[in-house]
Amino acid sequence: MTARPFDEMTAPGSGVRPHYRAFADWLERTDAKLIAQKREEAERAFHRVGITFAVYGEGGGTERLIPFDIVPRIIPAVEWEMLERGLKQRVRALNLFLQDVYHDQKILKGGAIPADRVLGNSQYRREMAGMDVPGGIYAHIAGVDIVRAGEGEYYVLEDNLRVPSGVSYMLENRKMMMRLFPELFANRSIRPVQHYPDMLLENLRAVGPKSEDNPTVAVLTPGAYNSAYFEHAFLAQQMGVELVEGQDLFVQNDTVYMRTTRGPRRVHVIYRRVDDDFLDPLAFRKDSMLGVPGLFAAYRAGRITLANAIGTGVADDKSIYPYVPDMIKYYLAEDPILNNVPTYMLYKPQDKEYALAHLSELVVKEVHGAGGYGMLVGPASTAEERAAFRERILAHPEKYIAQPTLALSTCPTFVGAGIAPRHIDLRPYVLSGADIDLVPGGLTRVALREGSLVVNSSQGGGTKDTWVLA
Repeated sequence: MTARPFDEMTAPGSGVRPHYRAFADWLERTDAKLIAQKREEAERAFHRVGITFAVYGEGGGTERLIPFDIVPRIIPAVEWEMLERGLKQRVRALNLFLQDVYHDQKILKGGAIPADRVLGNSQYRREMAGMDVPGGIYAHIAGVDIVRAGEGEYYVLEDNLRVPSGVSYMLENRKMMMRLFPELFANRSIRPVQHYPDMLLENLRAVGPKSEDNPTVAVLTPGAYNSAYFEHAFLAQQMGVELVEGQDLFVQNDTVYMRTTRGPRRVHVIYRRVDDDFLDPLAFRKDSMLGVPGLFAAYRAGRITLANAIGTGVADDKSIYPYVPDMIKYYLAEDPILNNVPTYMLYKPQDKEYALAHLSELVVKEVHGAGGYGMLVGPASTAEERAAFRERILAHPEKYIAQPTLALSTCPTFVGAGIAPRHIDLRPYVLSGADIDLVPGGLTRVALREGSLVVNSSQGGGTKDTWVLA
């Protein structure tokens, strides 16, 4: 790991990196006024389309545009090939882990992962024990967050296997760049991402009930007030399938139907963007108004496929994350291609003592936290914040992990004063169906505040187009 951030575009002492040279030349010869005009045009277009995200603060959630930056993150072909192999390996192992912990639990019995870490986890769904899911696939859509800390030093920051969001922004960012700057794509071999919805639909149809040759797919949304509603509507429209809420569906004889103007229509696969707890008031939270009564019974009967499967959260929980390299070795008999960030598990007394002594140097995360909330970034924290976190850790050490503060790579980004380096990460989307597929690239998120390492859109981060070169 490096102390000085790796600059994606420029190498110290040797200027612009080869894969960025053509873009840097274009940027240098393009009039600044034209670029400013194009940036304004992009903002107006995103406004028109309605690409918003909820930003949460003390005043509650407010909808706003996700800032979009026109300097792309560019990945050379050889690096992407390594990332792709590593991502497929990781998701394959995570699916095997989920299949195992809900069935034979061999990895727990063998002691490779402590059983209490899994079976005592709030995300472990006992209702799924012994239940077979189509093709043994639990995580049909995985968003894996990757950071770079130096030359060739890529680390997986976290796995998102429940309802990973952001893919609509990846697609809209590419569309916007091609519209604003067609000349950038004319003479460059930039691999496409626009086929993602087709690939997603194909993968979803592949995991429908075996008895059905032409399965009907629907996207289940909590509704228009959800922070990612734009994405739900966008993906349904792009795939050419229905966007439904819980009230649009009903269950009869363990079979799920959708209400239509032409009468009930059977649904075979649901891409659900509703959390486990709210899917079925008869099986989980009784007060849920978002789910479908009887959905879980239909699921158990093999009459409906849910993507992602119920119970996937146990594999992306931050308390399980440190064991993913062990999963890869256990199930695949391979060394991990992509490394984890070294992680201290604070339920272990030794790790806890170390973390408490080095709070100013570490990033401390809640194991069930998401969106960058419930986090302490040691080097950027105050003495008061560290003291508060110390109390929390002492009270519930099992709820926290700690990691070294990585010097996340930076990418030139337009800010108020011109172009300046800002920290970035990358979320590629891995699809599991008949095969494991991913489009080349993903969503690059950028921390817009100087020095900030928090890239989450929900906390004011922005996005960039991601170019993988052929």
